[in-house]
Amino acid sequence: MPKIKVLVADDSVVIRKMLSDTLNQDPDIEVVGTAANGSICIKKIPLVKPDIISLDVEMPEMNGLEALVKIREEWPDLPVIMFSTLTQSGATATLDALAKGATDYVTKPSTATGLDQGIDRIKSELILKIKALCSEAVGLDIPHNLPKPKPDVSQHHALRQTQEQKALHRIDVVAIGVSTGGPNALAKLLPVFSANFSIPIVIAQHMPPYFTQLLADRLNSETEVTVEECKSGSVLEPGHVYIAPGDYHMLVEQHENDVVAILNQDPPENFCRPSADVLFRSVAKVFGRNALAVVLTGMGHDGTDGCQHIQDRGGQVIVQDEATSVVWGMPGFVVKGNLADKILPLGQIGEEIIQKSVTGRPLASVASQKAK
Repeated sequence: MPKIKVLVADDSVVIRKMLSDTLNQDPDIEVVGTAANGSICIKKIPLVKPDIISLDVEMPEMNGLEALVKIREEWPDLPVIMFSTLTQSGATATLDALAKGATDYVTKPSTATGLDQGIDRIKSELILKIKALCSEAVGLDIPHNLPKPKPDVSQHHALRQTQEQKALHRIDVVAIGVSTGGPNALAKLLPVFSANFSIPIVIAQHMPPYFTQLLADRLNSETEVTVEECKSGSVLEPGHVYIAPGDYHMLVEQHENDVVAILNQDPPENFCRPSADVLFRSVAKVFGRNALAVVLTGMGHDGTDGCQHIQDRGGQVIVQDEATSVVWGMPGFVVKGNLADKILPLGQIGEEIIQKSVTGRPLASVASQKAK
């Protein structure tokens, strides 16, 4: 029976033992080595031949970022999950790591939170990500139960229309759901849009507090559209991108002549807060057939139920293809649920959104939007 081989690099003896003991309890995982810093980690890779590395950000002699650069030089396809603290500095370092080629990240349990909470964090986050990234590569058959299709929630609306009919609809909002691999996917997608892009974009990216504000700031510096971490009550404006804050759901509501973003801390959905399902359902309710949902790379099935609502109200759904996704979980579930109107490589999604955004708009507006 194949097992996923993990190399754990962390300068804390307590964390190394917690990780090793907890991971080894899973029948599909084996910790084949540990390292107290980046230098030792790099030396052990050719010896233990791991399928994936758990790499601490802050280590002596050679830290996680320095080690990651060297790992990517010699082993460009080896999955690396960064282990970082839930602080602003930890978030900054994690985003740096993702930009340098880290596959994903998990926030480190503090020793102050206790052993049990630390073990729960490893089980609920790290193990799931390890399996999502490595099961196929090592030949493990990890079952992924598809969610049952929801009944039509909008019977007073027209039945689902054909793609040809929906292609004629004007798009008034783009709602994006994304998780694992999201920061880099968004960094490639958003620069496609010019400053005069005619509609707002709302995003549910699975990230904890601190991370989403820093992500928004980075994306804002790299794009012509305005990217911001959403504040409750923000009026949606054309050419603006609103990212849901970590630990908050974001939804949209109609307030007289404006559509505003509302934040809450209702219970997580699909173990997520923010949740794409929460966002998509509200977008379907407010925008109906003028909504476009986009599901990008990510593990799990968050967004599938929301896409059902988008489709039931006549909206459109685009998903990222498997080849360009870090994990084809979220988009894959939408496809398997027969809810995707188009399946596209990441590099083609931006232009597809732009093309849809000009449908049904005055020619002057279209000409302005296409000008770069």
